[in-house]
Amino acid sequence: MSTEQYGRTRRVVGAHYGTKDFIVQRVTAVILAVYSVLFLISALFTSIDYHSWIGFFTFTCFGLPLGKIAATLAFLSLAWHAWIGVRDIWMDYVKSAGLRLALFVLTVLWLVGSVAYFASIIWSL
Repeated sequence: MSTEQYGRTRRVVGAHYGTKDFIVQRVTAVILAVYSVLFLISALFTSIDYHSWIGFFTFTCFGLPLGKIAATLAFLSLAWHAWIGVRDIWMDYVKSAGLRLALFVLTVLWLVGSVAYFASIIWSL
């Protein structure tokens, strides 16, 4: 048997992006699931009108705006979850580096704009 090496040896370096992204996807999914269940319970046991809708988002406990905090955490989780999923799609299926970069930038702009728009609405209640 020969111990010759063919081709270049590829050094795998980095910060274990796959593992971190896997964990982030699971954590954000759990946050979204818990928020969705709370939202569904609230919708089932209260009337769906403007005042109860506003009450869900302006719920406070000991002076803390828990409704706004929970909604913001859920929306940030949604944006991060979406970024990882869409980024992986662009990396897997778009071969042109320039087009992939453009799609990354557009995706980030869309998500940041969505988060800013959400924050401006929810924190103005």
